[in-house]
Amino acid sequence: MGPLSTARRAFLRRIGRYGLSLTLFSGAAPALAGARATLTGIRVSESSAEHTRVVFDLTGDIEHRLFTLDDPHRIVIDLEHTRRSEAIDISRTATSLMQGIRSASRGSGRLRVVLDMQGKVRPRSFELKSDGKSSHRLVVDLHATELDPTPIKTSREQRKQSKPEYVIALDPGHGGRDPGAIGKKGTREKDVALSIAKRMQKIINRTPGYRAILTRPNDRFVSLRNRVKKAREAQSDLFISLHSNSFRSSHVRGASVYALSLSGASSEAARWIAEKENASDLIGGITLDDKDDLIASVLLDLSQTATIQDSLELGSDVLGHIGKVSRLNNREVQQAGFAVLKAPDMPSILIETAFLSNPGEEKKLRSPKHQQKLARAVFSGVKAHLDSRRG
Repeated sequence: MGPLSTARRAFLRRIGRYGLSLTLFSGAAPALAGARATLTGIRVSESSAEHTRVVFDLTGDIEHRLFTLDDPHRIVIDLEHTRRSEAIDISRTATSLMQGIRSASRGSGRLRVVLDMQGKVRPRSFELKSDGKSSHRLVVDLHATELDPTPIKTSREQRKQSKPEYVIALDPGHGGRDPGAIGKKGTREKDVALSIAKRMQKIINRTPGYRAILTRPNDRFVSLRNRVKKAREAQSDLFISLHSNSFRSSHVRGASVYALSLSGASSEAARWIAEKENASDLIGGITLDDKDDLIASVLLDLSQTATIQDSLELGSDVLGHIGKVSRLNNREVQQAGFAVLKAPDMPSILIETAFLSNPGEEKKLRSPKHQQKLARAVFSGVKAHLDSRRG
């Protein structure tokens, strides 16, 4: 494919093409043994020929298990301690990827739902708790394993084809009144992040077919939203936020890479770090009163899951190259609710280059030679990721 990512193509095509959307309501049904929740509705939407979303509305929290079967291709979802409302009509649920839906009650109050597919797909599921306005939901995203060989051309894609160039947004964390983490030797996270970003910008701009922009070119505060805004205004293909970590123990060390999580942080440490980084907007005097609404809109955006998947793949490539020049704290891409990663149409990752709270790593981060190595490693991972997607 061309320079635009799968996530962006899905996002751009979403506006002009919505498939069926069913809203189904509950009705009376005899209680099943062991049932604690009722499946009251199934909603199906098709954002493109490559993506179908199935949303299960439930009266309470549930446990679910999802697995795939071949010959023919099916997605099987087991809902524990759940019964199905008799009022649900699943007779008109076909999409480009899915033939239909059927269900049957199993033993011990288990409800099995089977999605009959047109071919092989890549499924992803997550649960959403009731927020007072919406019920409990189980969301299942289905992605085609192969792209449409003749996708709809957009003006943005035509521009990229006429002048093939990847634009990479580099986001040096913190800045101005917000220094970020501070090491025992006085090393400030905001200074290290900006230095690495500038080195990486020079490397990128010397590489044909690539261009880098900085969300902050100097030591000044930029709100989290404006960082993303600057990247989108530059029509960036990727967003990379650069940071240095800190922890109460000086023995903890190593680099980590994060992508956005739909259902929260993938670990307690990731959740703690996300809260620390998101708080920088408050330091700058900007409130986040509508944060919940923003998160909700991102979660429900039909293109978000594809973007996150692309971000995870990008993060994995970058992590592999960082591991060649620096110790890793996590060998897998972590997921957390960082505010700067929430652009629905732009694959985004956040890199914690090392721990300033570790004396040895603070010394390395102060070294121009090590900063250059990190800058080259990150771009090598980015280039490997993007080059593999060139048509």
